[in-house]
Amino acid sequence: MNRNYIFLATLMILLAAGLLILPERHNYQQIKPEDLMWDIVQTQRYVTTDQVAQMIIEGDPTLELIDVRSAKEFESFSLTNTINIPLDSLMSPNYSDYLGIEDINVVFYSNDDIKADQAWVIAKRMGYNSLYVMDGGLNCWIKTIIKPIEPPETASLSEHDLYQFRKGASVYFTGAKIAAPDENNKASVKIVRRKKGAAVAGGC
Repeated sequence: MNRNYIFLATLMILLAAGLLILPERHNYQQIKPEDLMWDIVQTQRYVTTDQVAQMIIEGDPTLELIDVRSAKEFESFSLTNTINIPLDSLMSPNYSDYLGIEDINVVFYSNDDIKADQAWVIAKRMGYNSLYVMDGGLNCWIKTIIKPIEPPETASLSEHDLYQFRKGASVYFTGAKIAAPDENNKASVKIVRRKKGAAVAGGC
């Protein structure tokens, strides 16, 4: 079994156990401890960076991205149309309106999975649903969406299709321009940084 998974599962269990002793709050209905423990070990809460990129590009109205990193990290870099709720402020009444909205899917993300997973457990414990975590966080976003690696010629058609999607997504999020075909008759991508305040901010 993957060591990272074991570590993360242990961390989630410890966090959940700590949440069990939190005082009851009048503005939400806490989930039963046994139900929370069951949900923690499930993997359905994870969505891929490809799924998130596609939802952003398509302007999916059901998507609500929540960056749980610090305000300083958020200001230096974030995904398009993201709300910043630092992990240590998630239970603040100031942010309760962003959770539990009907027909809205909340996707937490951080640099990796750790803080986003913690946010998921906290929100789930508070009784909210339709909660997800972007698998791999911004580190994975950069590797897959911003700087995708072209698969070898022997790769499957689905791998090549995925690469084409990622290359297009990279253009969308970075403001890259497709250059004219080179001597090998292959188009190349030249990255051009978007100016600050552009409609679509750079991904990660």
